[in-house]
Amino acid sequence: MRTIHSDEIKNAIHNLFLDACSNLGDDVKTSLENALEIETSQYGKNILSQLIENLELAREKQRPCCQDTGMAIVFADIGQDIHIQGDSLFSAINDGVKSAYKEGFMRNSVLDPLSRINTGNNTPPVVHYDIVPGDTIALHVAPKGFGSENSSALAMLKPSDGILGVENFIIDRIKNFGAFACPPLVLGVGIGGTMEKAALLSKRQLLRNVGQKSDDPELAELETRLKNKANNLGIGPMGLGGNTTVLAVHADKYPTHLAGLPVALSVQCHACRHKSIVL
Repeated sequence: MRTIHSDEIKNAIHNLFLDACSNLGDDVKTSLENALEIETSQYGKNILSQLIENLELAREKQRPCCQDTGMAIVFADIGQDIHIQGDSLFSAINDGVKSAYKEGFMRNSVLDPLSRINTGNNTPPVVHYDIVPGDTIALHVAPKGFGSENSSALAMLKPSDGILGVENFIIDRIKNFGAFACPPLVLGVGIGGTMEKAALLSKRQLLRNVGQKSDDPELAELETRLKNKANNLGIGPMGLGGNTTVLAVHADKYPTHLAGLPVALSVQCHACRHKSIVL
């Protein structure tokens, strides 16, 4: 049994969120540069160039790449042979988020859903836990803006809807709401399981490097079809027209009940912020 102190987790979360908000990965930059090369709209080209410049300035100045520094999402993969000493895991994560958003002068966007009173420090985060083999803790953070989150959706399709029903649901959602999510977009798709499992599958796909294909040939083909269909909508960068509406589609699946076909779509704007560490 290995022991880790909660302060180590707190510090890791603190650094991960500061890094994620200011340093978009090379996966995002490469995807934007590739999109710029094939974009046919002059408006689209101008916007993509500005997004690349903004990414570079955020890195250089160590400032958030977007004013919406998001709600703090954390996926914690906890080894079954590790013991956490000190505060609880949630408290450590919560305190790390709180200190990061204070140090980085990042916008506090979290509030009570009914009273709309701001918590004042961007907490609490949303934390998803998995117990896995081993004696380490893998922490994956994803600051999630709500322009894109508001375009996300869940559908409980009929089994008879099949794969075409899955595709139609996703493309219809992008057609109607994609322009409001600050495209070009990254789409996380979760198919199967139950209502909540499909949603978690879809959100976790946003941790993949942008454009990383599924190892499952069937899912990889689905990702390509959805990307092509979405880009043929003509929404384009920032909704001003063009053939770059989606940078990538990342899909995963899980066995489901014979009577159901749950499908979840997690929409992410071009600022696909994600960082990870293994402790």
